[in-house]
Amino acid sequence: MPDTSTTIVHIRPCKAGDMAAIAAIYRHHVLNETASFETEPPTLEEMEKRRSSLVEQGYPYLVAERNGTVIGYAYASAYRPRAAYRDTVENSVYLHPDETGRGIGSRLMAALIAACEACDFRQMIAVVGDSANMPSIRLHQRHGFILIGNLRSVGYKHGRWLDTILLQLELGSGDTTPPSDHV
Repeated sequence: MPDTSTTIVHIRPCKAGDMAAIAAIYRHHVLNETASFETEPPTLEEMEKRRSSLVEQGYPYLVAERNGTVIGYAYASAYRPRAAYRDTVENSVYLHPDETGRGIGSRLMAALIAACEACDFRQMIAVVGDSANMPSIRLHQRHGFILIGNLRSVGYKHGRWLDTILLQLELGSGDTTPPSDHV
């Protein structure tokens, strides 16, 4: 693998043309990891549909790119569909498996948090698949997320029961003022 220690990584909004690389990254995680509880990788067409839906609803969808190659991505989505949850988002961050441990996930997380604050979202929830996924848990905690719960053995993948860890981050003015559409 070429030395990438001095190449610049850019964080930018996702474009439709990025989806093949994103689908490949996600495919790896679905097939080999426990961060996602999906057991079959979605098709490229399904991934494109998911992205379009999120972007049309005004949620941030970002990529990390080095030398024109997408090496990671992050997005926010609705935490729950009911109206009272509209100011709360759930985050997702995925990296190409060769790119872990280089600070790229942290840069994506920081950019996603800033983008969500700019959209006036008030809370961000992380739903981390697998209580053994310490890199993800630590990433969230480094960005100020607090542990709020552990759902024991709620998923079964790769021949074992998996927990879900819930973490939460207050965004912007959080719960100190009503959302702008309620003022």
